[in-house]
Formats: sequence, structure tokens, C-alpha cells
Amino acid sequence: MNANNNEVVALHCEGRLVGCSSDEEPGAKTMNFSQNRIPNQLVSNRSADFMHRYFPLTTSESWNDWKWQLRNAFTGPEELKKIMKLSAKEIMALNNLKGRLPLRITPYFASLIYDTKPGHPLRRNVVPVVEELIETGSERSDPLHEKSFSPVKGIVHRYPDRVLFTVTQVCSNYCRYCTRSHSVGKLDRLGRQDFEKAFNYISTHKEVRDVLISGGDPLTLTDDTLDYILSNIRKIEHVEIIRIGTRIPVVLPQRITDGLINVLRKYHPLFISLHFSHPSEITGECAKACNKLADGGFPLGSQTVLLKGINDNVPVMKELMHKLLKIRVRPYYLYQCDLIPGSGQFRTTVKKGLEIMKGLRGFTSGYAVPTFVIDAPGGGGKIPLLPDYVVEHNDEHILLRNYKGVLCEYPEK
Repeated sequence: MNANNNEVVALHCEGRLVGCSSDEEPGAKTMNFSQNRIPNQLVSNRSADFMHRYFPLTTSESWNDWKWQLRNAFTGPEELKKIMKLSAKEIMALNNLKGRLPLRITPYFASLIYDTKPGHPLRRNVVPVVEELIETGSERSDPLHEKSFSPVKGIVHRYPDRVLFTVTQVCSNYCRYCTRSHSVGKLDRLGRQDFEKAFNYISTHKEVRDVLISGGDPLTLTDDTLDYILSNIRKIEHVEIIRIGTRIPVVLPQRITDGLINVLRKYHPLFISLHFSHPSEITGECAKACNKLADGGFPLGSQTVLLKGINDNVPVMKELMHKLLKIRVRPYYLYQCDLIPGSGQFRTTVKKGLEIMKGLRGFTSGYAVPTFVIDAPGGGGKIPLLPDYVVEHNDEHILLRNYKGVLCEYPEK
């Protein structure tokens, strides 16, 4: 596409994010940085090429403004057609998303997929295909029964000593396999009274020592709103740790600003759970965002969903885990894909997950091996799964098979 075409300029119309606090787009001289030089605000060569082609009037300062990224996110088929050739399956799905998980792709993430083919793993993450419209009898809109464990709006209390606090239903990108596809992307938002009721619930349940702030994606909220949420939770004496679940460093690394770090570091111990699905997501921009968080003192863990055709083999999964450790992110969970509507295209067998775990354990460092879990349908919680390492177990001994298949005996007496 020629950068001077009228349809390119049309991309500058703002699809304004609900709740966005600013419509201003700061401007300055456009800059392109070589791979050998990493400035304070990184614009990779790939992002710069995409920006010059499809946002020719945009500066690097605007590109690095996370609010600009949200305002200019791709939210419909006509917008996507301007930057990429869509398949018939993708067009059919995009034209039938009413009432379903919407489309939203940041310009940054679009720069990673605009010249890919339909089967590309990063593209499949965010661009729907017609198979998403096909539902099976085992799939449910709320497979984990979170609504059944929600005593007040925004709170899910499923485990004894911890709660999930969904503070927003907005994400910067919508992953097509999202567990909360029944709720995210909807306009139903928490108001100040809802927040106060949630804080009160946590404060009156003294067994709660761990609060996971999730959504949607909490980091789509402004620094002031996050400060308000975190300060009210940290005031509660029996809350020992706070966690934030986010995919922002992967899909909107520009959000990890000095201002955000300064807000978050006031509330240590604060843990951050990230979500990675493929090694190609780990770009220079993503690595910079993760290192910035790690420098802020936040332990980083990654939760990965096992996805058919995206990461369901040992070489890809091992590469992902190794790259995560290099950017100071500890692999935490590998999830079997949840039974959400239209997820058949993504779900592998449990056997496949066990094969991958067998191909990791012993063949790479323990830090690179996540825990494979099924989040049990119906709200049963996370259940860890391991390959069959135990051959025999009785009062006398336990007979084990190691990663090479060698039998090892350990006495019980």
C-alpha cells in the first residue's frame, strides 16, 4: 500500500477507547533507530517501517504514547483490510462478531503480523477465523463458573486465601482463546461504588492474604486509577501480597512507563503475572518493558496457554521458555486451553501437553519448566499434571522412571 493513499490517511481516525483519558496526540520529529542502539524510547526497525507505511504523519513520540496506541487500535474488518490481506475465513468471522469477543489490535502488535499469512501463530492469536463461530457441546461461556464464585461485582472468591479482582473488562488486544470471552470487551464497567464494595469485601474476609488484580487488562487503566485501587488494597492489613495479571508488555509495551513503575513500586510486595504464547512475541520492545518491570523490583512470571498450531511442540515451547528467562520472566503455568465457545480450533489433547512436559523436564534447566495445569471446568481450580514418572509405589519402595527412561529405585524404609 502506498503511504500517500487516501485510505492510509483514513487510518488516522480515532477509534477512541472507552474510558481513555486523553484525545491529545503529542508530536515531534520522527526517528528510526538501528538495531545496535537502544534509546530510552525504543522504536524497532520493523515498527518504524510499519509506522511510515500506514501512519505516515505519526511521529515516534506518538507511536511510543500508549494512549495513542489504544486510540488507533484496529477494531474492524475495514481497518484491517487496509494493512493486510484477509482470508475468506477471517472476513467471515470478522463480519459475525456481534455479541461475541470483539476485535482490538494495537498498531504495535499489528506491526508484527501485517505481512504474515493466515496461519501465522501471532496472527491467529488476535485475528478471528470462522472456526471461532463453531461451538461444541462441552463448551461453556463461563467454563470456570466464575459468576458462581462472585459475591460482589468484580470479586471472584474461589480459593480459600485469595481472591480474583477483575477491575476492568477492557484489553488492548483481545486474544481469541480468552477465558473471559463472555465478559471482556463489554461496556459493563466498575463504578466507584463497585470498587468500594469490593474493597469492603476483601477487608471483611480476613482469610484473604493474596489479591490478584485482573480483567480485562488492569494496565489499560490510568496511573491514577491504578494508584487508587492499589492503595485501597494495600491498606487492608491481612492482605500480604498483590498480583497483577497483564499481557501489556507483549501487546502494548509502550504502557510500561516510568510513571507507571513509580506508582506500582509503592505497593511492594507486588507480583506481576504475564501472558506469553509464542517466542516471536519477545521483541526488543517487549524485552525492554519486562526488564523495566524487573528493575522496579517486581517478580515476573509467565502463564502460557497450550494452543494447537501455535506452541504445541517441544522446540517452540522450549524456545519460548528460554527467551522468557533471558528477559527475567520465570515460566509459571502452562494451561490446557479452557472450554470457551469456539475454542476447538485451539485445544490440543491433554496427552499433547504431557508430551511437551516430558520433552522439557530434564532436557533443560528447571527454571525453564512451567507447571502444566488444567483449570478444572465448573470451578474446580487448577489441577497440576505430570507425565508418568512413578512406575510402582508400595510400602517398601517407589520405582521411578527418569527423563531418559531409566528406572530408579528409592526405599520407603
